[in-house]
Amino acid sequence: MRVLVVDDEPQIVRALVINLKARHYEVDAAPDGATALRLAAARHPDVVILDLGLPDMDGVEVIRGLRGWTRVPVLVLSARQTSDEKVEALDAGADDYVTKPFGMDELLARLRAAVRRAEPGGHSEAPVIVTTPSFTVDLAAKKVNREGRDVRLTPTEWHLLEVLVRNTGRLVSQKQLLQEVWGPSYGTETNYLRVYMAQLRRKLEADPSHPRHFITEPGMGYRFEG
Repeated sequence: MRVLVVDDEPQIVRALVINLKARHYEVDAAPDGATALRLAAARHPDVVILDLGLPDMDGVEVIRGLRGWTRVPVLVLSARQTSDEKVEALDAGADDYVTKPFGMDELLARLRAAVRRAEPGGHSEAPVIVTTPSFTVDLAAKKVNREGRDVRLTPTEWHLLEVLVRNTGRLVSQKQLLQEVWGPSYGTETNYLRVYMAQLRRKLEADPSHPRHFITEPGMGYRFEG
């Protein structure tokens, strides 16, 4: 498993290289966007860890450059805090976003999840039955069962649930959810998402006010955790 680390901070690169190699990943490192794009083309990494603040170009440009020819998972690692910048990276094709300072364990867990989704049989061919401690989702039968009873969902609730479950563990941007569930002309009606997520939590979460499975990433989107 080959990882491309793109960051201009030597201490972060060193920490990532040490931790990744200790877990038997092969690691390439690039200090800027141009080197990153060259290395990606030459070495074909299985996953990219990318800082947005690079000396020669914005990390979003690197994502767009990669997306021109590869679907390699891109995990953004950045000190930028504003949701607009995070959403821009996700909409450009990033798979996930971790904010600096970060916990190494969380970063590695997100990395493993991104790689799993990209593998044959990953989220594009998601398991047809997803089981959580609280409920079970049968994607093929379009059914949800909680405590032995089928849960009635509206078509919109089901569609929203299906998109999130097929992307388990991945942050799905508000714009992506709106366009997948309501259509391509939607993208800013975040109040729709709030209403329907509240309904899903009420029907499926053990404690809707403290959700375990339907997680809000404020200003960015939602994540389903199994």
